[in-house]
Amino acid sequence: MGIPERKEKQKLEVRKLILDASMKLFVEEGFANVTIRRIADLIEYSPTTVYLYFKDKDEIFSSLHDIGFTKMQEFNRTLASIHNPLLRLHKMGENYLQFGMENPEYYSLMFIQGEPMKKLSEPGCEWKPGDEAINRLRATITECIEKGYLASADPHLVSLSVWSFVHGLVALAIRQRMEKFIHEPEALLPTMKEALHWFMNNIDITEKRAIDHG
Repeated sequence: MGIPERKEKQKLEVRKLILDASMKLFVEEGFANVTIRRIADLIEYSPTTVYLYFKDKDEIFSSLHDIGFTKMQEFNRTLASIHNPLLRLHKMGENYLQFGMENPEYYSLMFIQGEPMKKLSEPGCEWKPGDEAINRLRATITECIEKGYLASADPHLVSLSVWSFVHGLVALAIRQRMEKFIHEPEALLPTMKEALHWFMNNIDITEKRAIDHG
């Protein structure tokens, strides 16, 4: 490995150290208590070094937010092989639940915490990962409607309904709001998937109903 490659590798390693330390502090103490100095102390570098990689704390968490979307995309890598759009929509919902439960800290940054969105609200900034996710959902729902699996409706409104449903399940679960209803931790995700199954079979699906339980 040459000197340029070694330097680039070192840069990537330091960047990862910063992001990992930021996530650790966020999970343990909350966004408000994360500072550049505390991040620097945790990785045993100077605050100046952290600023060489990120302009401020908001930029760090914006990067973590994007990493979360990349992780979520990994859950959906096999969706293209599902030709029936209704089955694909159902699988997208299951993947969303699975991702949220396995990555609660990333999910919180992506869909619950307000702070990462502050940077995205700046002029010229776009929420590309979020837009791509909702566009993929809307395209699948549009295909379901066009092929007669869903009653005719505004795909945007149907997408909002489906997203709100699965988001509500994950948000309640990772904020420990389901413990009074589901006492066994191992039953939590299966029960959420059962709820999704019920929802999918009750959003005015036509006689082409194609989701078989199990």
